[in-house]
Amino acid sequence: MSHAECTRIELAPGAIRVWSDLFAAQSAHLYEALCAEARFSQHRVRMFGRELPAPRLSAWHGEPGCSYRYSGVRYLPEPLGPTLQQLRESIERVCGERFNSVLLNLYRDGQDSMGWHSDDEAELGSSPAIASLSLGEPRRFLLRARADPARRHELLLANGSLLLMEPPLQAHWQHALPKMRGCSGPRLNLTWRWVRPTDNRAAD
Repeated sequence: MSHAECTRIELAPGAIRVWSDLFAAQSAHLYEALCAEARFSQHRVRMFGRELPAPRLSAWHGEPGCSYRYSGVRYLPEPLGPTLQQLRESIERVCGERFNSVLLNLYRDGQDSMGWHSDDEAELGSSPAIASLSLGEPRRFLLRARADPARRHELLLANGSLLLMEPPLQAHWQHALPKMRGCSGPRLNLTWRWVRPTDNRAAD
């Protein structure tokens, strides 16, 4: 891991921090190790009243009890393997946040995508911090304000970059990864989060 500089972008309310090439030097090794370690599958999503295969592969890994509802399905976590454990420790040190689970999305080429959404599920609490690591092909990352969708911000997330979405961004902004012409290679994205363990949710 390099000592890349951090850029902070105020979005009001909320902000994002970006380390542009923090993991670039080890990105190829991480990509290969994570593709071997993660349990990827293609879940189904409901769009326009129909269930369709998601335009990406996904895997959910975390500590015991960190189940997660995603695209209408409850997922139980696969264990955090050695590569994920090491990455978690490094990302926690950089961000100054704690994480107990990670959603991995594998975008196989520029035709794979993610629609507009916020990471605001109940198990994340009212004001989560979300760390996003990108490995592979650079892709466009879009944000739009919930109250004014015409208010937008765009980044090109490079190979090895780390992005932190600070609280309370999820309550006021949505984000998306659109299809991208001319992108033929894969991109692996890991979004780290703190999920309240199942045993603790009933008291909230």
